[in-house]
Amino acid sequence: MSANETKNPIQVIERMMKLLDVLSHYTGPVSLKLLSQETGLHPSTAHRILGAMASSGFVEKGDSGTYRLGIRLLELGNIVKSRIDIRDVAMPLMQRLHEQTGESVNLGMRQGDEIVYVERTSSGRSAVRIVHIVGARAPLHTTATGKLFLAEDAVSRVRDYARHTGLPAATPNSITSLPLLERELDKVRRHGVAFDMDEVETGVRCIAAGIRDDSGALVAGLSLSTPAERFDADRAPIVKQTAEEISAALGYIKPQKRA
Repeated sequence: MSANETKNPIQVIERMMKLLDVLSHYTGPVSLKLLSQETGLHPSTAHRILGAMASSGFVEKGDSGTYRLGIRLLELGNIVKSRIDIRDVAMPLMQRLHEQTGESVNLGMRQGDEIVYVERTSSGRSAVRIVHIVGARAPLHTTATGKLFLAEDAVSRVRDYARHTGLPAATPNSITSLPLLERELDKVRRHGVAFDMDEVETGVRCIAAGIRDDSGALVAGLSLSTPAERFDADRAPIVKQTAEEISAALGYIKPQKRA
């Protein structure tokens, strides 16, 4: 590296991050020319930084002068992943959502045919009893979070779920037929959020959005629970945004549309 680069280590680190970010968007090797164009770095500068990164295993250099992410990143990523607890990551953001809305926020995970609630912030604003206490369980098809998981399943798996559970009702508003469930899941897939409209407990409604890990797998659902009289569907974007922030903290990179 040049004398100016060694005198500006922060600038070098920023340039390294730019290069890694561009490389992360490609599944195959990337040419030096393309990396230079997308980062705005001079080819000679990019070449010097990539050389240093290659010597440390952060990138791999191909025979044709191309580059791709290196195995060292996988090693470090696995170390970080082993230390992450989804509840520890989610709780500060759940608390923020709770403060923004004044409503109960739940973290639910799938266990077989049920959702298990593993964390919750309580609003304490209503005498309406909300069943989403830590450790509580509810069938997938009656809960907003459960619908997120069912929407991930293949059509055959959803039909198998409906057949062997019988889609029992928890309230008069619960979905109890396969055609209605399939229409509901189609809405979830299109909008990226799910709703529970008095389906688990009369007088309680929920909005949920999915949380994904670094592999892109749906690992949990974040839901906002409110008494029916305070329900506001316009809160869906903030629930979705919060879930996306938790996903990002778990290492999930949202696919980007490239020109």
